[in-house]
Amino acid sequence: MKFFLPLLALLSATAAAAAPNDVTLNNAVFVEHVRVDAQGHRTVALDPPAVVTPGDHLVFVLTYRNGGTQPATGFGVTNPIPDAVTFESVEDSRAVVSVDHGATWGPLATLTVAQPDGSRRAAVAADVTHVRWAFSQPIPAGAEGRLTFRGIVK
Repeated sequence: MKFFLPLLALLSATAAAAAPNDVTLNNAVFVEHVRVDAQGHRTVALDPPAVVTPGDHLVFVLTYRNGGTQPATGFGVTNPIPDAVTFESVEDSRAVVSVDHGATWGPLATLTVAQPDGSRRAAVAADVTHVRWAFSQPIPAGAEGRLTFRGIVK
């Protein structure tokens, strides 16, 4: 099954800033393609998504910029994982995840998921519903950066 660009509009990150600062957010999603040239050299390319299929690896990129004249304090970004995507990973040490739609946050290895019989099991990447970045330091005026996480099309 192939998904076309209209579905990818739903896949693009919908990030929310946690504090009213002059920080702007932009988001994009890319499909990761591994290419092998005639000499057998592998390169990884991030391409705009025209068509995605189940199993495709996606890279979500959120860029931020403090366009204000003062440092932005107390800034954070929360991003839901699109329903058509299984969370794969995030490598930023500021990031935490939720497996219960934002009720509980932490490193994935510390989270558990309730089972129908009332027991709990260790959470896995497929359980992640949201990812959040909290900035412990102010973002200086004019500073910019990028946050990323990875997912797989279901």
